Amino acid sequence: MVDPAPSSKDIKRWRQYLADERAEAAVYRDLAGRRSGEEREILLALAAAEERHEDHWRSLLGDRVGMPLRGDIRSRLLGVLARRFGSVFVLALAQRAESRSPYTAELGATEAMIADEQIHAEVVRGLAARGRNRLSGTFRAAVFGANDGLVSNLALVLGISGSGVSNHIILVTGLAGLLAGALSMGAGEYVSVRSQRELLEASSPAGSACEAVQHLDVDANELALVYRARGMSVDVAEAKASGVLAHLTSDDAMEAAEDDHEAVGTGLGAAVASFCFFASGAVIPVLPYLVGLEGVAALVVAAVLVGIALIGTGLIVGLLSGGPPVKRALRQLAIGYGAAGATYLLGALFGGGV
Repeated sequence: MVDPAPSSKDIKRWRQYLADERAEAAVYRDLAGRRSGEEREILLALAAAEERHEDHWRSLLGDRVGMPLRGDIRSRLLGVLARRFGSVFVLALAQRAESRSPYTAELGATEAMIADEQIHAEVVRGLAARGRNRLSGTFRAAVFGANDGLVSNLALVLGISGSGVSNHIILVTGLAGLLAGALSMGAGEYVSVRSQRELLEASSPAGSACEAVQHLDVDANELALVYRARGMSVDVAEAKASGVLAHLTSDDAMEAAEDDHEAVGTGLGAAVASFCFFASGAVIPVLPYLVGLEGVAALVVAAVLVGIALIGTGLIVGLLSGGPPVKRALRQLAIGYGAAGATYLLGALFGGGV
């Protein structure tokens, strides 16, 4: 039970909880304003739940509520991002925020509130997953393209530098690596995504088969054979087929016979994103040489610029994946510097006589 005479620390903590709940409810309302349909309803329901928590703290504080406080820096940042962007980045950040609720160790919080916060993290995870699926193909190509451009061209530039060649050769080599790599990445992504989509299309039911579903003999239930061919057990296949036939209409016959596929993006979109982001990453190691720097100074500046870019891409991947962004950023940095450092050493080893 909660102490009927809370301490000043309790009151201060509860007032902050009240402010945080108010800020989080505002974030969900702002996000809902940029959505429609089911996603909007879910976000508004989350906002209503946060308002219930707000009412709990207001009731617990009574006449000790005092002047309204501001939410913590995390909640205020989420609010700004939600109003400006309303994107999957905000949902990914909200997912991490919900998963770190302090209520599990808070005597003033009810069991229902603790359960709410745990479920909210899963709800937001689901909403964020929808956004990730919508941009997965192009985003994957963009992130991989940028990282490949950063790492491969830095390794190329450092490897050539280690061999002791002139500044002009390093610059030309870096630019050639940029163009060749960007074209290769773009072409490779186009072929990869197109092939993946064609494989998915080949696995999807034919239109004529979907139209035929509504005319099947219910007793024979041939549809169960389709599900059994896809790996389901006899009982599961027959149960699923019976459910489809029981609720089938001519308008949704196509949807009932299809399995959901993971969004893979378009071949052209992936190719353009990969080309552009590889080029944008690959130009960074070349920048010091373009502005006239030479020798060790150019190498250090190139390495620092690439390091900053690697940290940035790592943070973005961490935020979108819902994982720890700092850990992802350090991993990106370690991999990039490791590859570039090994190439530099090989260039110095085998190019000493150049």
